[in-house]
Amino acid sequence: MKLKYAAAWTAVTAAALITTAGCGTEAAEGTAEGTAEAVDGTDAIMAALGRATDRTEQLGSAEVKMTTSMGAGTPVTMDGTYSWGDGFAFDVLMDTAAAQMQQMQDDPQMRMLFVDGAYYYDVDPQASGPLEGKEWMKIDGSAVFGRQGAQALSGSSGGSPSASMKGLKYADNVEDLGAETVNGKATTHYRAVVDQKAMGKYKEAYGNEDNLFGSLTGGATSITMDVWVGAKDLPVRMIQEIGTMKVTMDFEKFGATTEVKAPPAAQTGDLTEAIKEAGVQ
Repeated sequence: MKLKYAAAWTAVTAAALITTAGCGTEAAEGTAEGTAEAVDGTDAIMAALGRATDRTEQLGSAEVKMTTSMGAGTPVTMDGTYSWGDGFAFDVLMDTAAAQMQQMQDDPQMRMLFVDGAYYYDVDPQASGPLEGKEWMKIDGSAVFGRQGAQALSGSSGGSPSASMKGLKYADNVEDLGAETVNGKATTHYRAVVDQKAMGKYKEAYGNEDNLFGSLTGGATSITMDVWVGAKDLPVRMIQEIGTMKVTMDFEKFGATTEVKAPPAAQTGDLTEAIKEAGVQ
């Protein structure tokens, strides 16, 4: 296995799965100004999005289908569960070939977990190196977003759909684009744009071209987020555009998902430092 090659593509897919974080409740400079601009003349929209945010946070988990495009190559598809009720975690299956991870997994789909700030990939045991005889590959979030960026995304729901919804109140521009049918469900389509000045601490994760994520997306000067809200004030679809990256998430079912646990340490090989080295180069 060519370690650096595998590390680079692992970083791409790892970054893709964390981008749903949006902003969050702890934005720093510009928060009050951004909130005032968003609320001005759009009270009804913000009230609707607020209700959807509360409902999403309350239910704590969801079954999702997601597609991530990096602006070139085949989009990566993923299907699984997200949980944010007791710390952010996910458990998904992704398209191995689209993620260009065939060197590490023969199956057409690769399982991927996120637990306690680290990514875990279910790989084929390798003949040598850090993954010799190991069934799981681990990468800490700091390898993708840098130390400060990873710290910004940490927390009880950092990186989750719930955090994305909370970030909408910091948007400078919010629109109601009207009624649309999505996946057979009646919804209202909303669009919001969060400028870099309102990202607060999340600028370290999304707007910094010096970390690996920023170098892949070109650095984000804004985040555009479309949300389709359906019955019971719950999102049906969410699309985020961050630099050259576009993430589409469809919500299949909310609540009652299985707890996501990290794989046994004895079965895990850590590639965090290899990812950091690949990112620097």
